[in-house]
Amino acid sequence: MVSFVLLAGCGPSVNRYLLIEASLRAHDPKGADAVVAVAENDYGSKGRVLYGMDRGMTLQLAGDYQQSNAVLEQAEDELDRLYTRRIRTETLAFMTNDTALPYEGDPYEQVLINVLKALNYALLGQWQEALVEARRIDHRLNVLSDRTQQKNAYRDDGFARYLSGILYESTGDVNNAFIAYRKAYETFDATRAWSHTAVPFQLRADLLRTAEALHFSQELAEYQTLFPDTRWETSQALQQLAQVVVISYNGHAPRKEDQFLDLPISFDALQLVLLNRGFSQSNRYPNRAVDTVLYGLNGRVVRVALPRLVPQKTQMPVDRLSLIPDNGTRVTLNTELVHNVTALAEKALSERMAGITAKALARAATKFALAEGATRGAQQAAGKDAAPWVGLLAGLLTKGLAVASEEADKRSWQTLPDEIHLARVWVPPGRYQVQSQSAGESHDPLKPEAMRALSLEPGETAVVVQRVMP
Repeated sequence: MVSFVLLAGCGPSVNRYLLIEASLRAHDPKGADAVVAVAENDYGSKGRVLYGMDRGMTLQLAGDYQQSNAVLEQAEDELDRLYTRRIRTETLAFMTNDTALPYEGDPYEQVLINVLKALNYALLGQWQEALVEARRIDHRLNVLSDRTQQKNAYRDDGFARYLSGILYESTGDVNNAFIAYRKAYETFDATRAWSHTAVPFQLRADLLRTAEALHFSQELAEYQTLFPDTRWETSQALQQLAQVVVISYNGHAPRKEDQFLDLPISFDALQLVLLNRGFSQSNRYPNRAVDTVLYGLNGRVVRVALPRLVPQKTQMPVDRLSLIPDNGTRVTLNTELVHNVTALAEKALSERMAGITAKALARAATKFALAEGATRGAQQAAGKDAAPWVGLLAGLLTKGLAVASEEADKRSWQTLPDEIHLARVWVPPGRYQVQSQSAGESHDPLKPEAMRALSLEPGETAVVVQRVMP
């Protein structure tokens, strides 16, 4: 862990997310959190929200739920402050690139701040505080739905709604639980084409159970028709049992990289671009300095940088967890997908890409025009004899700078998983050993958190969070 922390402080040449991933693969969440903590200054004033997001996740994985909520609360407060953005910051970003803007996160990331806070409170056994976050989730999603005009856009969140329902039902508020479950079902069903997330089987049983408990005969009949093969227990039958909710973070979120479009505005420039790049728009970072010199000297190439998402899909579609009682039969749970982070990231980027592209083109054209004006001004000031050399040097500086400063905004909440899985089960009260094991994976008794203990009372709910790095 110490070596990772030292590397994280070595500067931008070391990718902190690779160090975080290495720590998580080594079952060292505290080491992953230390990497983020050491890099706090690297996030800068424009990355306060992103730092809170990353640190909130690593602190939760490390088991420090109170501190996780503290930094997530700071990130949420910063988001509220950023709703009124300074014009000067917008101007600077237009003249350079969007990394000059404060990072606010995509809407699904903002919702996940409250999701993580709710989970932290549930893990601490502070259920009323968890319900406060459930209500904040509801408010945030309602505002998002009102602001979003497109029906097929991200305007609601099935997983956030589902978790809210679980929290409400765990505290005895069956009416609000049913409302949340119904909204979750409608959202899963409406977004499955692009979210690649089906309606969870457990959610179907939850709808049937809460509809029956509330004596909603019409809704119960409707869901029985929709889910004829779903097995479920009544709320009365589960009263004396304890509940275990498993949240499994699977894999790691997608990352973004630059996609450069080099646009020639003369035949010579076209030849130069083809010789330099071939027919593909490669993102070879060692060539960026060369590009700056070549395109600066030529003076007729406009560079546009756009973000491109690089998925890092997990190969573990199902996570398995066993509850081993002191006396009795082992209970095995298979999780199911409830949140496809990669699909949400792809959707968010696709919804913003038209605006990003228009802004990038306008910015590149403006920078080129200013560089052209500066070059001609320098030539006129130098006089007839020195004008060619001065123009060449001025073009190298101004147009080369325009090329070098072009960069896409590649920031995202990368400590998130690729997918979030969920399992829910009711068991007799008692003591249990919790054994985590991914489907198809042989159990490794040397894993530090392979075995955990739960002591469950009748009617109690225990939340288990795990990170799976296949």
